[in-house]
Amino acid sequence: RVIRATRPLLAEKRVDLQSAWSETSHLIQSMRDNSATAREEFARLNDASDPGLNANLTFDSADDIAAPFINIAKPRIAILREQGVNGQLEMAHAFTRAGFDAIDVHMSDIIAGRQSLKDFRGFAACGGFSYGDVLGAGEGWAKSILFKARAHDEFEAFFKRSDSIALGVCNGCQMMSNLHEIIPGAANWPHFEKNASEQYEARTVLLEIGESPSILFAGMSGSRLPVVTAHGEGRAVFRDIAQRDAVRWLCAANYVDNRGRATEQFPANPNGSPLGMTAFTTPDGRFTIMMPHPERVALNVNLSYRPHNWPAADAPGRPAVSPWMRMFRNARKWVG
Repeated sequence: RVIRATRPLLAEKRVDLQSAWSETSHLIQSMRDNSATAREEFARLNDASDPGLNANLTFDSADDIAAPFINIAKPRIAILREQGVNGQLEMAHAFTRAGFDAIDVHMSDIIAGRQSLKDFRGFAACGGFSYGDVLGAGEGWAKSILFKARAHDEFEAFFKRSDSIALGVCNGCQMMSNLHEIIPGAANWPHFEKNASEQYEARTVLLEIGESPSILFAGMSGSRLPVVTAHGEGRAVFRDIAQRDAVRWLCAANYVDNRGRATEQFPANPNGSPLGMTAFTTPDGRFTIMMPHPERVALNVNLSYRPHNWPAADAPGRPAVSPWMRMFRNARKWVG
């Protein structure tokens, strides 16, 4: 409403104004992108009862469960990257703050034998734009492991250990999904292909953490959290419904709409993955892959949306960690 000198000059509904404002962009999007996902996004503007982004925690994010272990030792974790990957600093920060000694490891170090995974308790395969983000970049990264004897043996031995842990995010998720043949329990992980929107999607969306064996998500089940996505090939694709159903108990997180319902609707589901499935683990929970980027929102100030009761700082000059830090602290607690 616009009022001047007690006289109403304008009184319109938000949904009508936003729809009018967005119509031209919607029509361009319908021609440029997938017209079906464009319609889904435009239709959401007309939902006047949409509660908007929101969060629900089933755990205390201020509880540092890794604290008893931080002064014992700093286990080494490899922050693994390939040509073009750009998420290594955020990943290193999250693991370092959780009590790890994060070491920069490039794939060329593994292939040439300068670094060995046997010297690390875990690795995190980072996201970004490996190989310039060409189609199937994560698959190419996986083949540099599968088709090179030294790298193949390094990773196979790492996955066979009982004391190792690994996280794959974005490109790293796509890469690890293509290593399923050498990861025990990963046979039914999906393949990740082009987003249903046919475009790169960088958005803030909601994830609900499910019941799964994942060590990283321990104690987080039922929580609904905002997180960022940044990918062009994040749609989980299964051979058939039987494969999808076989892996549902290993699904660690789903995209949900603003009412907390698992969804395939765009843009709450930015890539069209069936049932909103976007994170997967192994039966023992040691190896987890996911398409969204929790490491990029490990601090509350990193979030473009957060509830008002999530503080920016927990002390002067010390930014407060977000609930996503629980993942990295879970890893530290498990390592012991």
